[in-house]
Amino acid sequence: MTAAALAPCAADPHNSRGRLFDEPASAHRSPFQRDRDRIVHSSAWRRLKHKTQVFVEHEGDYYRTRLTHSIEAAQIARTLSRALRLNEDLAEVVALAHDLGHPPFGHTGEEALADCMARCGGFDHNAQALRIVTGLECHYAGFDGLNLTWETLEGLAKHNGPPAPPLPFAVADYAARHDLELHTHAGAEAQAAALADDIAYVNHDLHDGLRAGLFPLARLAELPVTGACLAEVDALHPDLAEDRRRHEALRRVFGIMVDDALAESRRRLEEAGAESPAAIRALDAPVIAFSDGMAADVATVKSFLFANMYRHHRVKRMRIKADRVVRDLFRIFTADPGLMPPDWSDRCGGRRGKDAAARARTVADYIAGMTDRFALREHRVLTDPHTRA
Repeated sequence: MTAAALAPCAADPHNSRGRLFDEPASAHRSPFQRDRDRIVHSSAWRRLKHKTQVFVEHEGDYYRTRLTHSIEAAQIARTLSRALRLNEDLAEVVALAHDLGHPPFGHTGEEALADCMARCGGFDHNAQALRIVTGLECHYAGFDGLNLTWETLEGLAKHNGPPAPPLPFAVADYAARHDLELHTHAGAEAQAAALADDIAYVNHDLHDGLRAGLFPLARLAELPVTGACLAEVDALHPDLAEDRRRHEALRRVFGIMVDDALAESRRRLEEAGAESPAAIRALDAPVIAFSDGMAADVATVKSFLFANMYRHHRVKRMRIKADRVVRDLFRIFTADPGLMPPDWSDRCGGRRGKDAAARARTVADYIAGMTDRFALREHRVLTDPHTRA
């Protein structure tokens, strides 16, 4: 979409606030397209292939990982942005990057690391994503990180709304060097990425839970939105094979959620009358959102997933193991940083080279970057006397 076709409140790539370190403009890509390319060529992006969404990656080839989730969220973010005349490229890059900071084993790994880091500034995957793209990715000669545009960094820091105090360590640390206006909402494109994240994970977690046999398809008849969609499929296609029935029902759920998001967002945008991205940021509430009715229905579906999928005994068994792996690795590496690879142990400066909080932060960075399989292998090497290093 050309700049002339964008809505007045959309991010204009020609008027980006730029990068922390000045660079010549690309001859063939907008600043946001360049950000996207830097994300997909990063090491952190590749590692998402083997990071858990809900199921640990070795449990099956068909279940979502952080990588496939991020791709699906980016597709939805582009759809929303295109329909609303927002900047598709900016929405896409925020959606692609939003989960870069997830440690191994999904939210279980995050909760374990947050507990380990409670006295040292905490741990938050959204803040860790910002830390990765502003420092931990070290490939360029002129700077650490990816040197992304202000708009992309703002989107990562605020796509779920202005961060509540106390600020996560990584956000506060970076904001001290580069003002991301943390007291305001993010631009409309980052809001689209956040809503796309919700739409993606609700739909694919339903799909994965059904495929894994954690709950039967008949249970969806009890839920708002999904029940009506399943009834429509059964009326139109009686005796349909179960896998096709599942797909037909969930693709309708997907479409209903997107349609509602577009209708409600158009209403809010018209009501706000925002004529610039700054006007969007100054509002008291997001403009890209579900209607109240759909938000309530989605909350009901999330509650169902929490009770029947995330707390299913099969998932809980793996969560217990994952929690132990992360806590053991943190304890072992903080006690002796020399057990990490040299480039990481050097950052700790030995056992006394950094204060305890800084050393713990380095260990958390190392663990957060691990894939599920690497974390499991490291744990075996360090705790199983029969496993060779």
